[in-house]
Amino acid sequence: MNAGRAATRTALPRSLVATLPGGHYTSPEVFAAEQRAIFEAMWFCAVRATDLAVPGAYRTVTVGRESVLLVRGRDGRARAFLNVCRHRGARLCAEESGEVRRAFQCPYHAWTYDLTGRLTAAPNLTRMPDVDRTAFGLAGVAVREWLGYVWVCLADEPPSFEEQVVGEVVTRLGDAASIERYAVEGLAVGRRITYDVRANWKLVVENFMECYHCATIHPELTEVLPEFADGYAAQYYVGHGAEFGEGVEGFTVDGSAGLERIPTVAPDQDRRYYAITIRPQVFVNLVPDHVIVHRMFPLAPDRTVVECDWLYLPEVVAEGRDLRRSVELFDRVNRQDFAACERCQPGMSSRLYEAGGVLVPSEHHIGDFHTWVRGRLGGEA
Repeated sequence: MNAGRAATRTALPRSLVATLPGGHYTSPEVFAAEQRAIFEAMWFCAVRATDLAVPGAYRTVTVGRESVLLVRGRDGRARAFLNVCRHRGARLCAEESGEVRRAFQCPYHAWTYDLTGRLTAAPNLTRMPDVDRTAFGLAGVAVREWLGYVWVCLADEPPSFEEQVVGEVVTRLGDAASIERYAVEGLAVGRRITYDVRANWKLVVENFMECYHCATIHPELTEVLPEFADGYAAQYYVGHGAEFGEGVEGFTVDGSAGLERIPTVAPDQDRRYYAITIRPQVFVNLVPDHVIVHRMFPLAPDRTVVECDWLYLPEVVAEGRDLRRSVELFDRVNRQDFAACERCQPGMSSRLYEAGGVLVPSEHHIGDFHTWVRGRLGGEA
């Protein structure tokens, strides 16, 4: 092939399946289409419910093109709004998190909104009796709480939460009861690490979906889960969890014993690791003594922030137990994975990748993800 010319797709042998073209990982136009058709149209896991621990506690997150403000109301409900003042469009909250007593006040003209989003005050508001304080309140966003997280959807008519979100778990585990045994909503955050990944969000998803790379870059993980060394994508076999290796006591960086086992985990789930992808931006990892949840925030075609929570029994966290060996295993896995994604990102701009790359048989299921992305975009990309 002439290296000075753009690559073209030739006929592939049956063992190989084509990936998306490189432009799908670099194009601002494709990314904008994904923001509209995926992140702003589907349920999006925004924050851990305990991030909104008390009335007035808030967090702001980026969902698609929007900044979303989440707050715990005085009635105990979590609510979400577009983080935009209804007056002149100023950003209402500039901080990522904080706490207000009773209301949010715009720093530009002091329009003030209570924790339900209702407009409660503004300079000279009493001279404008025709202004409906509810109609000119903050623009609300649909909210659901599940697995101890607050999920939002920006769509005017949100899709079924049970089908889109819970359905992904049922497809992977065979039923919803299997994840309920981990009592995720009642676990406590023992550690949170935020990673700023210089790669497209789809590269991060694709990496999580396959283990063809595991023997190459994850020596600690394959010591704990030996079947991963063979490139086995256990998360795509319904109900199957990868078994801990012989002599491995816990899901830790050195295979030593972990923390107290979640008591409701079933015997057939013990000493096993389950991975679940909840499209478009959540990974859930289940092991007997803790749960690891990744939430992705795609910010640009080549930038994805990943917030990762390690969740344990509340007493384990409250007692200040040593979590380092437990956290270190998946922290290493994350850093190894994200470095690999960042190594791939520049190649997406190469003329060699204009027509895309290939997937080997143990990665063919990634082709279903690519089909799903194309389907969501329709004629937009």
